[in-house]
Amino acid sequence: MTSFECTFRNLKYRMILLFAILTLLPALAYADTLSVTTNKATYVRGEVMKITAVFKNNAGQPITSASTREVRIKNPSGTELVKKSMTSAGNGVYTFNYTLPSAAPTGKWEVRGKFEYKNDEVKAYTYPAVVSSVTDTTAPVTTVSPAGGSFTSSVTVALSRNEAGVTYYTTNGATPTTASAVYSAPLTVTATTTLKYFSRDTSGNSEAVKTATFTKTTTTPANTHATLTWTGYNMCRSCHATQADEMFHSVHYQWRGASGMTTGPATQGKFSATVDNSTAMNSYCINILGNWNGYSGCSNCHVGLGAQPGPVADAAQLDNIDCLICHQKDYKRTRSIYGGSYVPNTAAMTITMDQAVQTITKPTRSTCLQCHAKGGGGDNFKRGDLALAQGTTADGTFDVHMATSRGNLACQACHATSNHKMAGRGSDLRPKESTAAINCSTASCHATKGSLTSGHTTTAVNHHIGRVSCQACHISTYARNAADTAASEATETFRTWQTSAWNATLNRYEPTITLANDQTPKYAFWNGSSWGSNLLDTPVLDPATGAYKISRPNGAITDPVGTKLYPFKYKTSEVPLNTGRNKLISVDTSIYFNTGLVADAINQGMVNMGYAAGEPYSWVKTDEYQLITHEVPPAAGNVLACADCHKNTARLNLPAMGYALKAAKSVVCSQCHGDKAYSDYLWVHDKHVTSKNYDCSFCHTFSRAAERGLKTTK
Repeated sequence: MTSFECTFRNLKYRMILLFAILTLLPALAYADTLSVTTNKATYVRGEVMKITAVFKNNAGQPITSASTREVRIKNPSGTELVKKSMTSAGNGVYTFNYTLPSAAPTGKWEVRGKFEYKNDEVKAYTYPAVVSSVTDTTAPVTTVSPAGGSFTSSVTVALSRNEAGVTYYTTNGATPTTASAVYSAPLTVTATTTLKYFSRDTSGNSEAVKTATFTKTTTTPANTHATLTWTGYNMCRSCHATQADEMFHSVHYQWRGASGMTTGPATQGKFSATVDNSTAMNSYCINILGNWNGYSGCSNCHVGLGAQPGPVADAAQLDNIDCLICHQKDYKRTRSIYGGSYVPNTAAMTITMDQAVQTITKPTRSTCLQCHAKGGGGDNFKRGDLALAQGTTADGTFDVHMATSRGNLACQACHATSNHKMAGRGSDLRPKESTAAINCSTASCHATKGSLTSGHTTTAVNHHIGRVSCQACHISTYARNAADTAASEATETFRTWQTSAWNATLNRYEPTITLANDQTPKYAFWNGSSWGSNLLDTPVLDPATGAYKISRPNGAITDPVGTKLYPFKYKTSEVPLNTGRNKLISVDTSIYFNTGLVADAINQGMVNMGYAAGEPYSWVKTDEYQLITHEVPPAAGNVLACADCHKNTARLNLPAMGYALKAAKSVVCSQCHGDKAYSDYLWVHDKHVTSKNYDCSFCHTFSRAAERGLKTTK
């Protein structure tokens, strides 16, 4: 072969190779993408493995009509247990649930997705692990309330654990053991007592013995507030040590607590000293991470003086408590020019600091609202039913309970307080620190309205009481304006962090915010517990809304007695999502508020979360539900009529909520008679339930037989 022939042949092969590469380039550039994830990295036997696949084209658009959407599950030995088709949840999201067998082998499992669209096949894998049990090595934490101090006649002492287990105690000063008395109910202390206690959890972990001392005095200490002079914030606990300890252990100070009513970790809240999945996400500032002492930081409304809450009630933490923020309505504070701590802002006050400590009171509506009405960055922005106006308004049509011309109720009238622990919890709040229930029908408020037979003027309304909350009928709209305030009580309905805007009033940059008045609630069943998304959780897309869920009330039409229909504020936002890790990014709001530089705030937010600056992200929608319970107008002329819900799917789509017939009308009717025409829902209900006492299950997929005494057979 001549050198010319060799050169020609080499050139020929190179051209063929180049042609092949050029032919493949479009396929590589336009390949579809598939990600497969499980809701947990580690499972125990018997758990449900929830698998989610996201299928998109090269432009990032969802593929909703995959010709193949196969999931395959193999155990650690390689045995294929599942080869099924995944269910489309819409928007390119596909799901499949697999219950692990009770004898599932431990080790790394393989979950593979194989999807095909227009003859292009793509695969993705994930490898969750199965363990025989989760080893618990963490000791329980027991809290005493009150934490000690003086009393004159008797004091009731309660012990509580943060997890299942047994609490042992002694009252004679001896060190308790597992042979000591077992705590089961609050203790009544009538003499000077040294209480020692500890708990052991179900895994055998024991905490160190703790001590609380209760001293009986013969006389009540004189009230010396009238002669006090201001010497600093720690002067309060020199007399009120017990109260300081109570506040330290409260959600108002810790900004977290036991979350037995919320999915996820046993302790959750706004704040965590570590970057973990126990700090709550929201559709406002996303998360507290990166903005404690920052520009317009979250600590503005914390009852501390600037230091972050810690786990131990030492002198530094107790001296960090600001009692005046709740107990003095004329007190103001500002950041010290020497650092992040707060100091009195006497220039903005109408009284001196001496007068402030001499005239303390129980919290007023105004002191509560200075924080609770301004969450989310503005008046009524966050809750939608709680505005500064409720502190002073005389407009009884705005809020019949709090208006000075009507009920003029203090917040504590409903939110009962015991040892600085507050009753009540919104559906989007993670911790719940008091077992006291808030109920409209009490001896002092609407005593007869809880009756299923006689509380209201009509039988039909009475029958709703067991399954419909008072708020659902009595709050037809929220974010209404008070007639006697110059400010608007509009609430935030949407915000986007993608575009920053200068706020001259607050002297900072903010996300672009949409406000609105006179909003119609969304409605959902709520059993008192909630689902919530926390920092570092894998976000969950809701096919019904097309948004990533932040909070949802738990409940269903088929739940037992106690679950009711409630009204909720529906709130959306646009936030960044780390596309490589599939995690919502907690924007560093300190940078955002101070500079308005969106990319810088996102990159620092990722660093705060333990990721690297510059990782890819996209913009996604999040949403949440928030309980509406304030801003109740007078009943006359404002309470919803039957047709507002039963003939108005724009307000409340009852069939979609589970009230649809369980089969075609002709099939349902054939249980007793032939298919019949009827005039409206009232006639049907009166004929079958009121007259014949038939249970709902005759026509629907749920029953009310037990609670209403209805018949399930003819």
